[in-house]
Order: sequence, then C-alpha cells, then structure tokens
Amino acid sequence: MEDPFRPLMEGLGFPESPYLRQILEYLMTPEQARVAAALPGSVQEVAQKLGMPEGRVRELLEDLWRKGLVFPKDFDRREYFRFARDLVQLHDATLATQHLDPERDRRYFQLWHEFGRKEFYRGMGEILGSLFTEPIWRVIPAYGAIKGMEGVLPCENIVEIVNAQEKLGVVPCSCRLVQEGVGEPCRYTKEREVWHCTQFHRGAEYVVKRGSGRPLSREEALRVLEKAERDGLVHMGPNHSKLTINTICNCCPDCCEFFNFYRYGGVSPEKLTAKSRFEAYVDQEKCTGCQTCLERCPFEAIELVRPEGSRKYKARVVPERCFGCGVCVVGCEQGAMKFKLVRPPEHIPQG
Repeated sequence: MEDPFRPLMEGLGFPESPYLRQILEYLMTPEQARVAAALPGSVQEVAQKLGMPEGRVRELLEDLWRKGLVFPKDFDRREYFRFARDLVQLHDATLATQHLDPERDRRYFQLWHEFGRKEFYRGMGEILGSLFTEPIWRVIPAYGAIKGMEGVLPCENIVEIVNAQEKLGVVPCSCRLVQEGVGEPCRYTKEREVWHCTQFHRGAEYVVKRGSGRPLSREEALRVLEKAERDGLVHMGPNHSKLTINTICNCCPDCCEFFNFYRYGGVSPEKLTAKSRFEAYVDQEKCTGCQTCLERCPFEAIELVRPEGSRKYKARVVPERCFGCGVCVVGCEQGAMKFKLVRPPEHIPQG
C-alpha cells in the first residue's frame, strides 16, 4: 500500500527521517496526508483528484489549517490551499499556537526537540545556507540602545516599524514552547506569561484568523518589544529595508532556531543572519566589572580584561563577535555599555 506520508516528507527534504514521520503522524491521519499531498489546489480540485466528496475534503483541510499544516490563499474564503513550503514554516506554524497544551502535547514537543538536535538544524541549516547568497534574517537593534542616536534608519527603529503596520498580532514563540514542553524552560523569559513572537501585515492576519494568536494594538506591540529588550531577547527580522514586514522574532540563545542552527548544525551565524549596523563598546571609566553584560550577551562577544594601570577587571567587546543587538546596552545600569554606528546604510539590502 502506498505510504501517504512519503510525498510530504520528500517535499520537506527529509524523506527518511523517523522523527519527521512521527511528527506528521502526530498531526494528521493517513487520509489527511493524502489530501495534503494533493495540494496545491482548491477544495474542488483536490476532491476531483482523489475521488472524494467535497464536504469531506473541506472538513479535513479545515482541521489541517487549524493545526498549521496547510495555508489558504484567502484566510476568509479558504477555498485554495497549499502545504507548508518548508520545515521552518511547518515548525513555526504548528508550534507557535495557543492550541497546544503542555501536558497533552508533551510527546509532540519531544519529537521536535529530538528532530532538531539530531537532523533538522544540521540539514535545514545546510539547505538555507546553500540557497541564499545573502543572510535571510537581520538583527534589529534594541530601541533602548539606539534611542536618540543620529543616523538610525527607519528599518532599524522598532517604533517606526510598528507604527508603519496596519495589522498587528502576537503568538507564543515556537522555540521556547518546545523547550518548556521538554522540561528545559527558557532562562530569559516565560513565554506562557507573555507571548513574544510579534506578527504584522499578512502574518498578523494569519494568526488572528486561524486563532493561533491574538491581535495587538501598536501600543501593546511596543510593550511586548520593550519587555523583550529588558529580558535580554534579540530582535530579528527579514534582511531588507522595507518597513512592511510580517514578523519580528525576539530570540534567546538557549531556545531559538537562529542559535540552534549554529549550535547543533554547525552553520556560521553570519551565514543566515546579518549583523546590525551598530556595535557595542565599553566606557572603561564607568565600567565596574559587574559582569551583567557578559551574562546578557547572546553572542559571547564580551570578555573581562584588566586594563593597564587598573586594579579591576572590566568588560571589553570583541568586535568580530558583536552582532549589534544592543542587549548589553539596555541592561547596563552604570551606563558603561555604549553603541556606535560602524556600517553604512548599504549594509542593509533594499527591499
């Protein structure tokens, strides 16, 4: 008998993975897998292709849409669907949702945890690294670090980015939910208390219509992003200069995909994510050597040194490691961590 899951696994690039098979089997029945494999297409086209009643096909696709496996072209009419385009989208759409329960879905979280460390991060990192000549993501500096600075571009200012959006929403972070689900919760923040994955434009429309997240006002979105900075999370967005974007991720080094592609997949951080145009440095006169910046820096770009003539060890930024996220600047109570522009506007590709 034909394996209904095989075409989906082949399309996702991991046809032999036992983990991916179990993930798909957890989310869908063999009948739903056959319907998903017949996509893209309309409800009518899939029904004709498989010889099934349209009502049954629609019922199955609606369930798959709610779970995050298929995506309608029109979120209201939901007549034409496609399957997840890649594993990153499958991961984010099926996990970044309020529909999952920590106890009921513990096995699902465990499957993604094992798949990520043993296959997904290495394999997908290599695929993404080979597909793109430029990084696909970009670090957006913390607003608390660039506020009042001259030369800041609109696409680097989260206040301007948020104010440019007509539709806004938020969902729980897929990466942190996995870590919480396997008993290794984030050290930086509590995702169940405050969701951090901000969505805009079509992304916001998607999470609201699907019910995986909720709408936000601009003021609420800015509060989420401000809290993310205080908690030590890194703003990540698409690597272009347009203000109309679909998401700003707020990433941490112990949970999130960007860091896991490097940690478990061996993919250079700069291969997938561009640095911001900024770089941190230390005012040695103000630095007390408290080490808060070392603890907050997600890129291990800060070290302690003893300056000549000083009796105290103080912080020093390693420039080549600094991604210009500004997390250290926001968290420095002494005001010793500073920010400077080190790259031209052309560093950010035009949208």
